[in-house]
Amino acid sequence: MENHNDSSGYWRANLRLIKVSLVIWALVSYGFGILLRPLLSGIRIGGTDISFWFAQQGALIVFIALIFFYAWRMNKLDKQYGVDEE
Repeated sequence: MENHNDSSGYWRANLRLIKVSLVIWALVSYGFGILLRPLLSGIRIGGTDISFWFAQQGALIVFIALIFFYAWRMNKLDKQYGVDEE
């Protein structure tokens, strides 16, 4: 991998990753659980509406996946910009 040694590029990439993660978080928690509830009310998972499922369990699963994705992607960015710990 290339060693860019460009701190502004590193922080730009980091902030872009944070923004994408926050958009996914907002879409799942507020979008599917609250705002899109009327549209999703007919879809059932495990005997309940999918919007309730997202609000109770789906959001937690997505949040955990986002944590692992963020850590994995940040490790790649750290190596790319030469700021990794290894």
